[in-house]
Amino acid sequence: MNSLIRISAALALTLTGFAAFAEDYAVGPLKVEQPWTRATPAGAKVAGGYLAVTNSGSAPDRLLGGSSEVAGKVEIHEMAMNNGVMTMRGLPEGLAIKPGEKAELKPGGYHLMLMGMKRQLKEGENIKVTLDFEKAGPVAVEFSVQSVGARAPAAGHKH
Repeated sequence: MNSLIRISAALALTLTGFAAFAEDYAVGPLKVEQPWTRATPAGAKVAGGYLAVTNSGSAPDRLLGGSSEVAGKVEIHEMAMNNGVMTMRGLPEGLAIKPGEKAELKPGGYHLMLMGMKRQLKEGENIKVTLDFEKAGPVAVEFSVQSVGARAPAAGHKH
């Protein structure tokens, strides 16, 4: 009987772990995975947003930007090294997501810029963002707010 309790407890912990990773959103052939952001200092006017989008369809789509209750606007930006200098630029045409490919928005590369922040983001909370895709349309997601210096979402973070 004691081993049955241990097996049941292990199974419950395993299933709980899987639920922690249930942070994906699907719209048509697009799958949005692990949206996250960082906590911001008081008075910060911008924040970055990170996620991955996989296109399993046969036609390209484009992430155009988005909107959020915590920001005045949400744009797609790119950071890149040019002649040894880190630069950042907006992508007014958005980010193409080709069929069969995965676009990763992460620190130091493509990312969302939440601009005109209306309040501070605090570690452990979730914020609502609506992503706008050219073909798939709007997709409401929740971003998990990680620590100020996070380089990736914490293992097993939940919405």
